[in-house]
Amino acid sequence: MEETIGVTGTDVPHIPQQRGDALLDTAVRYVEERHWDVLPGTWLEPADDGAERCSCAAPDCPAPGAHPARTDWAAQATGSASVARRLWGKQPRAAILLPTGRTFDVLDVSEAAGCLALARMERMAVPLGPIICTPDRRMLFLVLAGAAPKVPDLVRRLGMPPQSLDLVARGEDDCVVAPPTRIGSRGAAQWARRPTATNRWLPDVAELISPLVYACGREAAESRGH
Repeated sequence: MEETIGVTGTDVPHIPQQRGDALLDTAVRYVEERHWDVLPGTWLEPADDGAERCSCAAPDCPAPGAHPARTDWAAQATGSASVARRLWGKQPRAAILLPTGRTFDVLDVSEAAGCLALARMERMAVPLGPIICTPDRRMLFLVLAGAAPKVPDLVRRLGMPPQSLDLVARGEDDCVVAPPTRIGSRGAAQWARRPTATNRWLPDVAELISPLVYACGREAAESRGH
């Protein structure tokens, strides 16, 4: 595996580090170095019991400090470094969210299936883009925009019913959490494969779908067996 989860090395000096970087600086780098749109989300606030809660104040928030703060979030996303500085200048603790369906789409699978698929991809020399690992044990594979509508048909062509797999394609009107954003007490999103000069050009969904379907299919079969 070229880079493993938690490794902080990179061949591009200015790519954001994992945890500890100022969120403002990281958001700006995503815009300037990758030309990604960014979106400030909610943030974590100290609670009376010493814990932290989401700024949305929902007691059962499913993603504390790591989801859009407004219903019109899509219009708030920006590809301007100066606007990103202004937005995070207002709220430096805001989550960094990346809208999908613009510069890239995302294939979202479990960490177990993602690791299995990644090992197969490396053996097959499949070109890979950046990959995010979330503290919810999900792996997010970045692919060329426009992938999400194609996924159900691609899965069927491989002989699997799409609804049987834990494989979520994220495209238009969706977003994902970006490192080093923290999700409540669960931990921070990290790069399983960092954005580097060598993976600037994202793969097409057709190049990744077979290993991912295989891995998700194995996971589904094992789950039925248990």
